[in-house]
Amino acid sequence: MALSGLDIFKKLPKTNCKKCNFPTCLAFAMQVATGKVEISLCPDVSAEAMAQIAEATAPPIRPITIGTGENELKIGEETVMFRHDKRFEHQPGIGVLVTDEMDDKTLQGLLERFNAVRFERVGVMMRPELIAIKSLSGNPEKFKALVKRVVDETSALLVLMSDSPEILKAGLSLCSEKRPLLCGATKDNLDHVAQIAKENNTPVVAKGGDLDELADLTARLSSSSVKDILLYPTTTSLKSRFEQEVMARRLPLKNNLRALGFPTILFPSDWTEDRDKEVLIAATFVAKYAGIIILSNLEPHYLYPLFTERMNIYTDPQRPMTMEEKVYEFSNPDKDSPLLVTGNFALTYFLVTGEVESSKVGCWLAIQNTDGLSVLTAWAAGKFNAESVAKFIKASKIAENLSHRNIVIPGYVAEISGELEEELGSNWKVIVGPREASSIPSFLKQWQKS
Repeated sequence: MALSGLDIFKKLPKTNCKKCNFPTCLAFAMQVATGKVEISLCPDVSAEAMAQIAEATAPPIRPITIGTGENELKIGEETVMFRHDKRFEHQPGIGVLVTDEMDDKTLQGLLERFNAVRFERVGVMMRPELIAIKSLSGNPEKFKALVKRVVDETSALLVLMSDSPEILKAGLSLCSEKRPLLCGATKDNLDHVAQIAKENNTPVVAKGGDLDELADLTARLSSSSVKDILLYPTTTSLKSRFEQEVMARRLPLKNNLRALGFPTILFPSDWTEDRDKEVLIAATFVAKYAGIIILSNLEPHYLYPLFTERMNIYTDPQRPMTMEEKVYEFSNPDKDSPLLVTGNFALTYFLVTGEVESSKVGCWLAIQNTDGLSVLTAWAAGKFNAESVAKFIKASKIAENLSHRNIVIPGYVAEISGELEEELGSNWKVIVGPREASSIPSFLKQWQKS
């Protein structure tokens, strides 16, 4: 049961030592109760009290880490059903499935594509993170050879897949330091898989047909001291799996059912061989609520919309995505190239730069910090006005790279043009640009002619 701030305060030493960087133990307890800080920040709390508080204040969906160091993937730790209630914490990992019965050409193509597929959007690099390695042959040596090849040729996070503890152990012998995910523990092999996971400190997947079976498996794993668990409902009905995903999120959040308080893993290719349907299934569970999604292939035209959906859903709605305040260069601008200015809301940047690049006109784009607000909103809030734009342009020293003193402002803030000329100085001329980003290419080409 969750503890209130006062309940936590009663378990603290009450010395007000400030070692936790809070003025009083009560203030610290209130922050722990809301999940904003960890109880481990108190150096003097007893081990027993720390364990009790940590258990009571743990997020309803347990955080799970796959991999180590800079290449790790963290999933789970969710606290809400809907993003607008607060935010979703950790985006699902996306990967591809390989098997030890694939021919060399198919396998090589998948590994090369895993290494090659990268998309940059609003300054964020989007890519697949995992490779799931599945034993179909039942041969431990063949499985080890595949694991070795994936480890040697990629930097992927690994999911080792077999119902045979012997095969899982064989694969793990080559990559235990990478902290792979073991998939999986069933009612028949649970004790052996749990022992392997415990010995190697690896997370494990519990495989079951329904939520009741999965709750029983996670209870048995937890009693074996295996705490890092993912859920794998093996149903192949979209309707049933959707209901299971929702209930696996709702029951821990609303009913404190810890036995289901774990992220899930999804294999859309279990249900269909149609690539279009597979990506539609994946898109469904990016939103509701998979922790890992493993695809049968990595075609860029399927991955890009999935990555974009993932980015949009897992962006904190209370914290706008922003770009760094600076002057950006496009298509090798020179001293005669136009200078445009706009705000640093990432979507604005994305739309404007897409049109600037498509024009193929050399251009300087000055991105002013507007705290992530769009141009019109920033203008209304006093964050994008003549004074702020002039201050930024002068500080950037972009004038040293120009033969002219012309600056193009967004059409929606045309009324600041006169005041901006005064702020910049008499030798500057303010040009009112298009209102919509789609009109930028024709505007720039007209500039080029003039």
